[in-house]
Amino acid sequence: MVTLLNVPVTPQPPQPPHPHLPTWPPTVRKAGAPLAAIIGLSVVVGLLMILLTATNPVGTAIGFVLSSIAITVVLLCYLWLDRWEPEPPRLLILAFLWGASVAIILSLVLELWADAVFLPTPGLPDGFESTALRAPLIEEAAKGLFLLLMMTGHRRHELNSLTDCLVYAGLVGAGFAWFEDILYIANGETLGSSLAIAALRLVMAPFAHSLFVSMLAVGVYFALKQRHLVGKLACIVAGYLAAVIMHALWNGSSVIGIEAYFLVYLVWMMPIFGLAIWLAVRSRRREQQVVAAKLPTMVAANLITPNEASWLGSIQHRKLAIGEASRHAGKTAGKSVKAFATQVVELAFVRDRIDRGFGDDRVQALLVEESYRVHAARQAAAPTLQYLASYRIPG
Repeated sequence: MVTLLNVPVTPQPPQPPHPHLPTWPPTVRKAGAPLAAIIGLSVVVGLLMILLTATNPVGTAIGFVLSSIAITVVLLCYLWLDRWEPEPPRLLILAFLWGASVAIILSLVLELWADAVFLPTPGLPDGFESTALRAPLIEEAAKGLFLLLMMTGHRRHELNSLTDCLVYAGLVGAGFAWFEDILYIANGETLGSSLAIAALRLVMAPFAHSLFVSMLAVGVYFALKQRHLVGKLACIVAGYLAAVIMHALWNGSSVIGIEAYFLVYLVWMMPIFGLAIWLAVRSRRREQQVVAAKLPTMVAANLITPNEASWLGSIQHRKLAIGEASRHAGKTAGKSVKAFATQVVELAFVRDRIDRGFGDDRVQALLVEESYRVHAARQAAAPTLQYLASYRIPG
């Protein structure tokens, strides 16, 4: 018998008497996106692309190629940020598709309606109210709805850190930017104007929409740390308003003139972007610190060995250990060790949530489930972990 954080585990675990504890196999952690939702949103994106191609095939083709290249770089950056505790792939795909379909459609419909209802204010540049005021309010709400969706149900358990919130926000923004950039490039009157638009949007600001919605992601992160509804709402509203203000300054500068555009870009956008990078990297380091702090408890509970704890607390050391496992017993063995390491990280974050005072019955049940998962992952990787028992981190 092995003790998993004070939970006895036998080959066939008995059903826990507590009504909130799960039976085996686990039932608490079911976060993910239904395949039907992913297929449905993919179809919507495809239909939008067909409609756009029908109106301007050449411009759409140019926009598709250039935008896809730029947004691929954005996606790779966020996937790099997500290396420590990788999010469920289906949720990441859903985030991107939400930005490229639901958020786009909501924004187009509501902006067209608002333009028809509200008359222009005399004295303001043409399109200023639509571009600098209404568009930010609508688009940030449309993108931010996905983050609010992530705060509900089983998906809430995937938002363990600021990094998680930033990753989901980044992918929603990337999806939105991908389609919007195609739309703008396709609407260029000439090839030269399309390439100029591509340079301004794809070279100078491929992260713009991801950066805007990241402000709301920060608000969501702090909302999750609040115990009362008023505090949660205040954090979310503050994050949303910050996103709207950033978006409004960016859009407004483009309406006023090219000089204002570059001024806002250099004085406002670049410093905020640098701050966002610093915040994201710092958050990922914080994730590492959380996991490292929980490893001694897992050692005491016989979930991991002291030697395993020496390489589980660092991305670099974990990568070296997985590489050693792959060299010794092949890629399958390396994948099993990686799955074990990932599950240890998941358990560490659940334990951290409880230690911070957010351990309700459902989280306690999740702790039991994650403990079982660590035990199961250990059994799956047992031969390779036995080999790694003598492994020492180089240096």
